[in-house]
Amino acid sequence: MNRTRYYAASSVILPAAAVLIWPAHRWLLAVFLAWTLAAAAWWMRSLAREQAGQLERLEQTMQQKAITTLNHHRHDWMNDLQIIYGYSRMGKTDKTIQCVEQIKERMTTESKIAKLGIPSLVLFLQSFRTMTNAMVIDLDIDGELNLASLFPESKERAANAIIELIQAYRSAAASSDGHAARLLVDVSADEETLHMAFHLDGELKSGSEWKTNCERALQGSPLHMAGVDDGKGMLMLEAQLGN
Repeated sequence: MNRTRYYAASSVILPAAAVLIWPAHRWLLAVFLAWTLAAAAWWMRSLAREQAGQLERLEQTMQQKAITTLNHHRHDWMNDLQIIYGYSRMGKTDKTIQCVEQIKERMTTESKIAKLGIPSLVLFLQSFRTMTNAMVIDLDIDGELNLASLFPESKERAANAIIELIQAYRSAAASSDGHAARLLVDVSADEETLHMAFHLDGELKSGSEWKTNCERALQGSPLHMAGVDDGKGMLMLEAQLGN
C-alpha cells in the first residue's frame, strides 16, 4: 500500500474512536463523516496518481522495447544490404539471388506475425531477438492467421500461453558451444482446430521441469496438449476455434 494512502486510512481511527467514546456528541459524528470523506478523497487522488505513474512507466517501457526492436531490424537490414552489395560487386549473381530470396522469406514471416492480431504476442515475437542470444525462434505460419478472430473470447489467454511456452523453452534450453538453440514453431488451422507444434533443435537442461512449466503455461488457456516428448523437447498443441 502506498504510504500516503496508509496515512489517510489510519487517520480515520482517531475521529472514529472519539465517536465511540462520546456517542452523545453529535458534532463528533459530523467531524468523523467529514474526516472520512476527506480521507477517501485523498485516497482516491493518491491512487489515481499512482496508476497514472504506472501507466507512464509502462508506456515508456513499451516505447523503449519498440525502439530497441527497430534498431535491431535496422541493423539486420544494413547487414543484408552489405552482403547483397558485396555479392553484386563480385558478380556472384546466384549468391545475390539466394540472399534476396532469404530476405523475402523473412519479410513474409514478419508480415504473418504482424497479422496475428494480438498486440502483446506480435510485439513479443518481433522483439524476441532483443531479449536473448541463447535461443532463436524459427516460426512457420501456414497461411495468414488472425488469432484475435480465431479466439474472440480468449485471445489474451491464448497469447499469454504461447508467450509463457516460449519462455519455458528459453529457460530450459541448454547452451551448446556458444551456438544459440533454435525453437521451431509450426502454426496451422483448419475449419475447427488450431494446431501448433514446438520442437527445440537443441538440448533441454531438465525435461521434467520444462514439461511442468509448459503445463502451467497452458492452464486456463484454450490451448491443450495433444502430444509431448520431454526427452526431445517436442510439444503438440490443439485448440478448438471460436472460444
